[in-house]
Amino acid sequence: MLGDLHIHMILDGVDYRRAIDAHRRKPDDERIRARLADYQARGVTFLRDGGDAKDVSYRARILAREYGIDYRTPIFPIHKQGHYGAFIGRGYTDLAGYRRLLEELRRGRADFVKLMISGLIDFSRPNTLTEPSLGAEEIFTLIDEAHDRGFSVMVHANGDEAVSAALDAGVESIEHGAFLSEDTLLRMAATRTLWVPTLSTIGNLIGSGRFPDDVAECILRSAQENIQKVANLGGHIGLGCDAGAFRVPHVEGTLSE
Repeated sequence: MLGDLHIHMILDGVDYRRAIDAHRRKPDDERIRARLADYQARGVTFLRDGGDAKDVSYRARILAREYGIDYRTPIFPIHKQGHYGAFIGRGYTDLAGYRRLLEELRRGRADFVKLMISGLIDFSRPNTLTEPSLGAEEIFTLIDEAHDRGFSVMVHANGDEAVSAALDAGVESIEHGAFLSEDTLLRMAATRTLWVPTLSTIGNLIGSGRFPDDVAECILRSAQENIQKVANLGGHIGLGCDAGAFRVPHVEGTLSE
């Protein structure tokens, strides 16, 4: 079948602010239907969304049934206030606030929990993130709390600290996963944790003029080498392009599962 394990229905691959603003009052069914119809026309039958704070992915899950698409969503991703994720997710400041968000997801019948536990790749220089990850103890607690409520967990995670802590907690999937050490790659393969590296978000920047091409090319080569290592060890690599991210259009980047 054809599917994509990491998309964002709310985003358009061009301007995330404008794309989100298009749904500022309520999810725009016309936009959602047009995109679902396009996926359907290409034979896509499975989509896994990263969620959003405007209920677009939630609405898309309902509408997707009409298009024969199995659509999974966390409804909204969860981030810690003051850290990466505010543009698309819902934030918490303490454990009580986090638990309230989990309860909202339970009531909405979220398919899984998505946690934002690290920053982004800093494309201005190699081996650097835009901010440090959350602490290992906090990451463990967040995942453990979600597991206690019966949820599986995907994490937006880059760098060894975030990914290692998520593996310690038994996370179900790692999204992105840039700048990982040999030891962490070995652990990910040994535990058969799903890894969705979303290389399109790196490779499609080359030639955009937004960042130095040589840095993006270096980051891409490193990621490709790491994926090959995990694959050679029998690890589970998920095919997802992060559709909707900058220069990653919907449908065109869809991969065969």
